[in-house]
Amino acid sequence: MRKLVALSVLTLACVSLLWMPKARTAANDEAQIRQLIDRWAKAFRAKDLNAIMSIYQPGQALVAFDLVPPLQYLGSDAYKKDYQDFLAQYQGAIDVEIRDLSITTGDGVAFSHSLERISGTMANGQKSDLWVRAIDCYRKINGHWLVTHEHISVPVDLDSGKAVLNLKP
Repeated sequence: MRKLVALSVLTLACVSLLWMPKARTAANDEAQIRQLIDRWAKAFRAKDLNAIMSIYQPGQALVAFDLVPPLQYLGSDAYKKDYQDFLAQYQGAIDVEIRDLSITTGDGVAFSHSLERISGTMANGQKSDLWVRAIDCYRKINGHWLVTHEHISVPVDLDSGKAVLNLKP
């Protein structure tokens, strides 16, 4: 009986050890992605274009769907230009609030979705306050998580064909 109990305890310990590194890795991966998102938010508020782009996969592998045309941005250079044009529309800092962030990690890939409130003062002095939906897909490249696909959107009223910009969570 003692041998059976000892074997059962040993088996349970081994199974626990096999599971724990994966759980720890998933928690570490999620923490790293949260840090990446925090770094992006800080750079976004400061309108620091190079720091913003540091979270994205460099080169042609990056694909982004943004609020404004074209249908897609292919490559980090194209998306950097989109960001540059966007940031130039604002005077001073831009505020961003991230709400309902959910992160799912896997073996070298992950995704997140959230609601983001973007507010600030436009170059013409008009106040801007807008909620968008954000989905990011990540790849772990050389031990670091980077965004490889981003999708930013707002709902559309299908009757009018116009974006619905006044929704709030």
